[in-house]
This record gives sequence, structure tokens and C-alpha cells, in this order.
Amino acid sequence: MSSFTVSPASKPFVLQCDDIAADKSISHRCAMFALLSNQPSKIKNFLQGEDTLNSLNIVAELGATVQREGTDITIVPPKTLSEPNDILDCGNAGTGMRLFCGLLSGIEGSFVLTGDKYLRDRPMSRVVNPLREIGAKIDGRAEGNLAPLHIRGGGLEAFRYASSIDSAQIKSALILAALKADKPSYYKESLLSRDHTERMLRGMGVDIQTGDDGWIKIVPPDMPLKPLNITVPADPSSGFFFAIAAAITPGAQVTISNVSLNPTRIEAYKVLERMGADIAYTLLEDKYEPIGTITVRYRGQLNAVIIDTHIAWLIDELPALAIAMATAKGTSSVFNAKELRVKESDRIAATLEGLGHAGIETREREDGYDIVGGNLKKATINSYGDHRIAMSFAVAGILSGMTIEDIACIETSFPNFSNILRKISEVTHGN
Repeated sequence: MSSFTVSPASKPFVLQCDDIAADKSISHRCAMFALLSNQPSKIKNFLQGEDTLNSLNIVAELGATVQREGTDITIVPPKTLSEPNDILDCGNAGTGMRLFCGLLSGIEGSFVLTGDKYLRDRPMSRVVNPLREIGAKIDGRAEGNLAPLHIRGGGLEAFRYASSIDSAQIKSALILAALKADKPSYYKESLLSRDHTERMLRGMGVDIQTGDDGWIKIVPPDMPLKPLNITVPADPSSGFFFAIAAAITPGAQVTISNVSLNPTRIEAYKVLERMGADIAYTLLEDKYEPIGTITVRYRGQLNAVIIDTHIAWLIDELPALAIAMATAKGTSSVFNAKELRVKESDRIAATLEGLGHAGIETREREDGYDIVGGNLKKATINSYGDHRIAMSFAVAGILSGMTIEDIACIETSFPNFSNILRKISEVTHGN
């Protein structure tokens, strides 16, 4: 099992991040959505992580021609998507598996989706059951809750579905399925989750409207969609690790360039502002996504915060925010975040276990936790194969030193994370 040790930063740092990993959520969608056109899609700055490359491989297995030149990708869709002669491997990507479930449910053919040992243990019924309700034929282990999943695609019905879970993955899967339905479909969630799917598909010509009552109307297109011509922005959730580093390190400053400023993606930065960090945003362009620059400066010790709303907008950043909470003055609390239990790991349990090893007092609830601010101590942390747990505690190491076990997972989402971290702190790899 590979590991690395992060040493405390020896001095205040000013970091210009021009090489933050490209947005994983958007990269996954670029690969999939290119199949909905009949013309080549051109994608620049596609994330070169294992999970997103697995999505590209699946697209190729479905009959597309994928041309790669560095991070620039051209996807030439087939005239007709072909039934693959092998299983489709999503690696560690829950986004990949859940969105492909929606996409493939409307395509004639037989498809089997699998993934690594961690993904095969993650619950899929939250997507599978709604898709079954609209006519999808999906089976798998534990009555379709666990991969491998078998999809017999085709013959979907229009639907009106109110989701009990605010999740961009569920919403995106249902929207993709709705594109193959026989008439307009309707989807609703109690709180708007991340909206990349709606933005991108609108840009490709799909009629998607959100009413004042919150219902999203999806009109099946009667012709192929326009191709993508997009530069994938930097991932704000990847940049957030270094935003945390600046917010908790006296004298530090981090600037993150060419990053998505989508309001559903920068909620964690807004929370960090509420805690007392100095953060500035500069909008530079707005086509498929608003893109610009975020600058974070240390202002002083952070203050405790209560988080109980907009959970769907910052679900991926909560482990990193936990590091900020561990250094803050007072007791921070998170509520309504049961969704953390079913991510790459049980992120509530994994985060609190790591903080406990680092000398921080915590209290666990089924849907969240309390973190009592204090002084982080050096510890050895088990990432449980979860890239966000690994990187969050790596950032904590900038203050106290930290050894992180099972770090191969970082390569799946942020291949150059260690290289950026080395600009501000010493990183030593172990076996």
C-alpha cells in the first residue's frame, strides 16, 4: 500500500495555481454527451485522470473514435452506438457509472458496467430504482444495488419524478434517460444540485426548462445535438484543497486560475468566507460555464461555522472543510449530510477517525458531525481508498505534518496534486 508524508510548511507561501486538475464532473459529461451528436466534438483540457480516461474508453467501446493529443480530445461519434462485446469498466467513478446507467438505458442493446473494488461496494439503487420506474431494465448484485450492473437498453417512457435525494448524479441520469423517452419528462428535487448537465445540454440544443415551481422539463430532441466545442475549466473542488491551505496558514495566499465559478460549485468557498477567509472572485468568460479566478488569503484564525443547507452544492468539499473546522475557534457542526455515507468511502466515519488520530475532538451523528477546533497533531491517516480523504489530510500536514496511507486513489482525480503540494511543503513517498 503506497503512502506519503507531508511535512509542515517551513514559511508562508504565495502560490499561483495554473495547473489545477481539469474539472472531473465536466470531463465525464463531455465524453458521454459527445455521443449525442452526429458531428465531432472538440474538448480541450480534458482531465487525464484514471476515472475520466475510463469514460473515454467506454465511449470508444460504444463505437466512437477518440483522438487524443495531450489534453485535447476529439470524439467522432458513430452513426449508431454499437453493443460492446465486453464489460464496460468505470474504475472508481460513481459519476461515470450512474450517468452511464441513464445514458445506456435508452439505447438498444445489452451493456454491463463494473468498476474497482470500492465502486462495486457503492450503492446504485438510488439511480437504478428511478430508472426502473420509467421502464429501464437494469439488474445487478443485491437486486441491482451493487455492480456489476446489466442494462438491457431501450423502450423508455416519459416520466414525472420528484426525487427524495438532491443529487446531481441522480438528476443527470434521469435527464439522459429522458432524452430517449417518447415525450417530455419532468424532474424535481427539493434543492438545486450541481447543474452542469442542464447547462451543457442546453448549449448542445436540448430544450430544458426549469419552472418557477422547481420542475425541470426535458423535451426529447427530434434531431442529433450540436457537437461540443469546450475548454474544460479547472475543478473548483480540486482547487479547494489549496484554498484551505491558504486559509489556515499565516501569511499564505493562493490564486486559482481558469476555474469554474458556477454558483453550485463554489459554495464551499462561500462557507470558508463565512469562517473568515479573505476570498475574491474574478469572472473572465461565461459560455457553457462561468470561468474565472479565485484568490484566497489568510486573514487570521477561522471561526466555527454551522452547515445545514446547500449540502448538495458542497458535498465533495466537506472533508476539506473539516480540516478548516479543526483549526477554527469554537465548535463547527454539519447537518443533513447523510449523503457523505455513500461516497467513495463513508466520509463521515473516515473524516472523524482521521481527526481523532490528529488530536481533534469530534462528535458523530448519522447525518453529520461536530468538530471542536483545536491544534492538529501529526498522525497516520487511512484514506480508505478515497481521494478526498487523502488530499484533505495531506493539506492538514502543511500545519502539523501527516502521513497518508493508500494514496493511489489520488491519481484517479488529481494526478498532479503532489506536484503542486511540493511547491509549499516537503512530500516524501513511502511504500
